[in-house]
Amino acid sequence: MTLDYAKAREAMVEQQVRPWDVLDLRVLEALSTVPRDAFVPTAHRALAYADLAVPLGHGEFMWKPVVEGRALQALAVAGGDEVLEIGTGSGFLSACLGHLARDVVTVEHHADLADAARDRLRAHAIRNVRVEHADAFAWQTDRRFDAICIGGAVDLVPARFLAWLRPGGRMFVVHGRAPAMQASLVHAEVNGARTESLFETDLAYLAGAAPIPVFTF
Repeated sequence: MTLDYAKAREAMVEQQVRPWDVLDLRVLEALSTVPRDAFVPTAHRALAYADLAVPLGHGEFMWKPVVEGRALQALAVAGGDEVLEIGTGSGFLSACLGHLARDVVTVEHHADLADAARDRLRAHAIRNVRVEHADAFAWQTDRRFDAICIGGAVDLVPARFLAWLRPGGRMFVVHGRAPAMQASLVHAEVNGARTESLFETDLAYLAGAAPIPVFTF
């Protein structure tokens, strides 16, 4: 039996995302418009609209739809915003950000994931998202962004990421250690960063951002 992806997408929005207090109409419209199934690896396409984190390889996963919805809503991306995403993954969240923002730069550590995401974005004529293959902990840019979305968990919030925010900008980040990591929105304010706690979750770490193992004898 062929899965009706359009109906599955509608059910995802109405039965998963909206009940988790994602009520921003622009976010719901983005999730209803961008075909998530087209961004899922072929082997897992039947799981595109399930309440699951979908494996991408390299220990990376697509977030559950509810986490994607909450992240997009928290960032409150406006139509004129410039956005940075760190950790492209499948490119689905990149596409949603592109639907909401004026311009998106997304940085992916793994070359094969970067290439696949670039191809998917191109196939769907999403032209305002640029994929860069780079290690975010070595990547350099003079640009500053209105919003930053960190696509994997970090043990501690890196200062270098915060430095890429414009004054008044905000960053969605999941930080801490499993099984109870904290999703937060970090606001770049005149007197420094202010952290707003959002919800608890558990995500795979961003490449290079896992805690350093502590050995005991």
